Amino acid sequence: MPEPIADRVIVVTGAAGGFGRLVSTKSAALGARLVCADIDPAGLDETVALIKDAGGQALAVPADVTDLAQMQALIAAAVSSYAAVDVMVNNAGTMPLAFFADHQQAAAAWDRCIDINIKGVLHGMLAAHDQMLQQGRGHIVNLSSIYGNFPVVGAGVYGATKAAVNFLSESMRMESQGKIKVTIVKPTGVPGTGLAQGIVNSEAIVGILGHNAAAYGQLMQAHAAGELPAEHTDPDHIEYYALDPEYLAEQIVYAINQPWGVAIGDITVRASGDGYIL
Repeated sequence: MPEPIADRVIVVTGAAGGFGRLVSTKSAALGARLVCADIDPAGLDETVALIKDAGGQALAVPADVTDLAQMQALIAAAVSSYAAVDVMVNNAGTMPLAFFADHQQAAAAWDRCIDINIKGVLHGMLAAHDQMLQQGRGHIVNLSSIYGNFPVVGAGVYGATKAAVNFLSESMRMESQGKIKVTIVKPTGVPGTGLAQGIVNSEAIVGILGHNAAAYGQLMQAHAAGELPAEHTDPDHIEYYALDPEYLAEQIVYAINQPWGVAIGDITVRASGDGYIL
C-alpha cells in the first residue's frame, strides 16, 4: 500500500538547507511532490537536484517569507505546477539569542527574527489558507521551538517569536477544524542545522540549560575536541546528548505521513540525554 504522503503536494520554506532540506528530501523519497522555497537560490537548486537525482519530483521557487506577495506567488506556482497545495511547512527561521543588555548588537537581528519567525510563518499560513479551503482539506506544519514554552533569560525575543507561532497555530487549528489540520513542531537544541550561526551572544544559551549549563557545556566542549565518550554520541544509548537533525526531520515527515483524518497537533523530539530544561 502507498504511504499517505505519496503524491501530496508539499511546500517547504527554508528548503535550501537544515530541516527544510531534510524534510524535503525525505518526503520526496516517500512519493510526495515538493515545492522548495528559500532566499538562497544556489542552496535551493542543490536541494531540488538531490530530490530529482533520487527519482523524486521537486520545483524550486525562490521566495522571501517576509514578503506576503512572494508567498502568494509561491503558492500560485505550486498550484500551477501540481494543481494543489496539500501541506505547507513553515520552516524558515532565525535564532538570534542575546540578553537585553546586548540590544545594541542584537537589535537588527531581532527585527529580522520577528519578520521571519512571526510574519514569515503568518504569511505562509495566509498564502495557503484559501487554496486549502477551496480544495476541501490541507495541512499546516509550523516550526516552533521549546523556547516558546516558557520565558528564559537570553531568549526574550526569540522565545516570544516562537510563542507567537504557537498562538497562531492553535488559533488556526480551532478555526479550521475539519478543513485544515495544524501541527506545531518544537525542536530542542539540534546541532547541524545552521541556526546556531545566528546567535548574537553564545552565553545566552544558559537560559535553556539552567542548572545543567555547566555539565552540558563540558559535554559540548568535549564533543568539539573529539573527546566525548561514545555513549553520548550513540543514538541507541540512553545518554545520547544531542539530537541529529535527521531524527527530527523524520518525525516531521511522520506527522505529515498520516491519513487525512489523523492530526498530530504538537510534537517535541529530544535526545534522551540532552540538558535542556524546557
